[in-house]
Formats: sequence, structure tokens, C-alpha cells
Amino acid sequence: MREENHGTFSEGLTIKPLEKEIFLFDTIVAGTTYIEGIADIAEDININDRVDFLRKSDNSCDEKAIKIITESGIKIGYVPMKDNVIFDRLLNAGKSLFARVTAKEIKDDWLKLDIKVFLKELS
Repeated sequence: MREENHGTFSEGLTIKPLEKEIFLFDTIVAGTTYIEGIADIAEDININDRVDFLRKSDNSCDEKAIKIITESGIKIGYVPMKDNVIFDRLLNAGKSLFARVTAKEIKDDWLKLDIKVFLKELS
């Protein structure tokens, strides 16, 4: 039987907090048409892939712009302007947001990516 000792077991194992992924919203990745080489990038994007959100404060078209990148750091587009107000507030409050790709379709020069947005919370 193991005994806890201020967050660690006597064998040196550390107790980690539980992580929860809280579903927030369905949306698409905007601006994929303007990403150079998006057709090649699309080949490496799969259903259920995680994509991350980064604040993009130097965007002259949208002061609340949120860039979407792949796990390897490649920019694939943005959160649509109509959807980014709440996500901007959450990111500014230090919350961790990410999304998972739920659908991928190529229409001419447009890569349509549907995503589910999640809040990652430690409990």
C-alpha cells in the first residue's frame, strides 16, 4: 500500500492534476486560401489532429485575430473574425485553447477545415 507524502508517493512518483478538455464551439479555419503552399500542408492534416491557437496582435484587419497552427508550428489560418471575441478574452486571461480537426475538404483553391474548439483546464 502506497502512502502519499505532500503530492508524491514514497517511491518518488508525482501526483499530477487531472486535465479536462471542455468542448466550446464548432467553427472553421478561416483564411486558408491565403496560406502559401496550403495544398502541400493539407496532405499532412488529418481528422482528429490537434491545432493550436496563438494571439496575433499585429493583424491590421482584425485586432483580436487568433492564428491557428499545426502541432509542428505551421500556420494554417485564423479563427473566423465573427467567432474570435470570446476566444480572445479567454486567451488574454491565460486560458489554454486548442481545436481538433473534424472535417477536411478541398474545393478548388480552398482548404475547408472544420474544427471543434476546446478549453484545456487543469483540475
